[in-house]
Parts: sequence; structure tokens; C-alpha cells
Amino acid sequence: MLFLGVGIVLLALKWLEVDPVAAWSWWLVLAPFALAALWWTVADSIGYTSRKAAERDEARKQARIERQREALGKRRPRR
Repeated sequence: MLFLGVGIVLLALKWLEVDPVAAWSWWLVLAPFALAALWWTVADSIGYTSRKAAERDEARKQARIERQREALGKRRPRR
């Protein structure tokens, strides 16, 4: 996501001809987009994306369980 943000900023600066980015090569300005695509490919291939999605789902599940316990007047047991 960072690469995509940097790419958008550099693209805007190049398009608006802001110095020093206006003098840079288009290859340099567009490189963050290629790096973002490379990162997403690698992240998908090593399972990073699916692992993060599973962690978000588990966090949502735990939050839902906790809300239901509080609604019933029960608290989480101490460990």
C-alpha cells in the first residue's frame, strides 16, 4: 500500500510538473507501481494475504463473542 501511495504522489508531481520530479524519467516515476504489483504477487504466493485475512476474521469473531457476553452480563474469565 505504501508503494501505491508513493506512486500516486510521484505521478501527480510529474503530471503537474513540480520540480525536481518533473525532470525525472517516467520509468522512475512509475517504478513504485511495479513494486506494488511485485509485492502483491509475492504476498499472495507466500500466504501473507490470506493469513492477515484470517487474523482479521478471528479478531471480528472474538469481538462479537465479547459483545454477546457483555450483553448477557457475563464477563470473560480471568486467566
